[in-house]
Formats: sequence, C-alpha cells, structure tokens
Amino acid sequence: MKVLVTGGAGFIGSHVSEALLGRGDEIVIIDNFNDFYNPANKRRNIEDIKINPHAVVVEGDICDQKLLNSLFEKNKFDAVIHLAARAGVRPSIEDPLLYEKVNIGGTYLLFNTMRQYGVKQIVLASSSSVYGNQTKVPFAESDCVDFPISPYAATKKACEEIAYTYNKIAGIKSVCLRFFTVYGERGRPDMAPWLFVESVLKNKKIKVFGDGTAKRDYTYVGDIVEGILSALGKVGEFEYEVINLGNNNPVILKDFIETVERVTGVKANKEILPQQLGDVFQTHADIKKAQTLLGYQPKVSLEEGLNNFLIWYKKNFI
Repeated sequence: MKVLVTGGAGFIGSHVSEALLGRGDEIVIIDNFNDFYNPANKRRNIEDIKINPHAVVVEGDICDQKLLNSLFEKNKFDAVIHLAARAGVRPSIEDPLLYEKVNIGGTYLLFNTMRQYGVKQIVLASSSSVYGNQTKVPFAESDCVDFPISPYAATKKACEEIAYTYNKIAGIKSVCLRFFTVYGERGRPDMAPWLFVESVLKNKKIKVFGDGTAKRDYTYVGDIVEGILSALGKVGEFEYEVINLGNNNPVILKDFIETVERVTGVKANKEILPQQLGDVFQTHADIKKAQTLLGYQPKVSLEEGLNNFLIWYKKNFI
C-alpha cells in the first residue's frame, strides 16, 4: 500500500509513519516543519524514517497546490492519512485566519487534488474540541457539535464537513477520527504532559488554569496509532464515518498532577491561574463505535504512558 501522510513529521504523524513502514507500506510524508514549536523536534522525529528506502519526506505545505499536484502525479497513492494542521486552541484565538487558511483551505486543496487524481480513500484527524463545553458525557459521535468555543474547534468541524461533501461529489471514502488529548513520546511541548513533566524535573512552577477539577480523556499515542491503522484498513468499507478515538477514562487535573509526581518522583510546585479562554471543562470519549467498527481498544494506562514519555524526554532533553 502506498500512503500519503500529511503532517508526517509531527507527534502523531511520525508514529503513524513508523507503523506503516513497520508493516511494509510505502509512504510519502509532506510536512512544512513550521515554528509552532521547535522544528528541530520534528526533524529528530523522522531521523530513522528519512533513511528508510520505502519513505520519501517532502518539506512543503499542503496549501501549495503545485506541490500537491506534483506529489499526486509522481505517486499512485492508495490512500491518504491527513494529520497536517495548525494545532492548539489558545493560539487559534490569537490568529484565527491562519487556522482557517491551513486547516480549512489546506484540507479543501487536498480533497480536491484527490478528486482530480482519483484517490478515493482518506483517514483524517479531527478533535474532541468539536464537542465544545457540552455537559452530557461521555461524548458520542451522534451528539450535536454546533457550538465550538474556539476557532481551532470550528476548523476541525469544518474538515469533517469537507470530507462529507467530497464523499457526495467525488465518492471519496473517509473516516474522520476525533482524537482525545493524545500524549506520549514526541508529544507536543505546548501540552500539559510535556509542560508538567518538564516543569517538575526543572523545579519550575506548574501552571494550573482553573480550580484543578477540569477533566481530560488522556489517550496514549500508541493506542491512537492502532486506531488510525485500523481505520485505514477499513475505510474502503465505509462512505463517511466520524469515530471517537479516546481512552474512555477522563482524569481530573489534580489527579493528573499527582500521577506526574509519582512517575517523576518529584513534588510539583503549582501556580494557580484563571481559566483560559477557549478551554473546555471536560472531555470524555464514548468509544463504543470505535470498538464496533474498528476493533479499537485502548491498552495503555496514564501512569504507563507518562512513564514512557519520561524515559523518552530524559533521553532526548536532559
């Protein structure tokens, strides 16, 4: 199988790319190595991938139509895994037009290029943020997602709608996967798992926004990768599906910090700050649909996953 992986040098993308190569697929990665966080992290992520004879890494932007045309002309892709996006709730509030350009505009260009070159299968990343601040838990795919509370969330909902549209006008079969707070090795340095572990190890204050009762459904990257590969294997059986990939086990922020303390063996020094604009109070994935359609079953506990991250972090940053 030959797969285009957009955002393939990033956190989730590099793990997916390795998994595809590990099972014998050919891949082409497109990633623009932007400065949302240190691009050196992404380059480190793909050091081994770049030397694999079954992988091609292209430094470029999904918003570049000429580049997309060139990739699709040179390669007969069987499917696309679309992970490229501007990430982060809070930065999207500061620069919403950038998020609109990349997340919505780039996704439109990708789907339209697939239509032009006859590529009919795609698995794309959505987000639990589309559920907004709803109080019904767990969050199910059938829930109303008409009330996003950040530009980022709005762009992710739009991507789902684009996928639906191109199924209708071009017959492109798609699975939109709503990820729930993914963490693990190579994780994003702007997210709590990295920030908290790093702060504790360096004896810096952990910034706690709100009263510490916010809940997140932390999902280990290895479990997410298994869900993505399963979706890739089954996407041809569907027309259009939206599926949660989470852990179905939300963790209160206070308990998360205690887990970080146990894993690192260091007591956290906390700084309490006001709740941040755009942050949802809770996430909690209903994963019954993923279990039924994809055979998905998260296996890694928060403590085990954080310990894996800690080992990786110490190896690469200390």
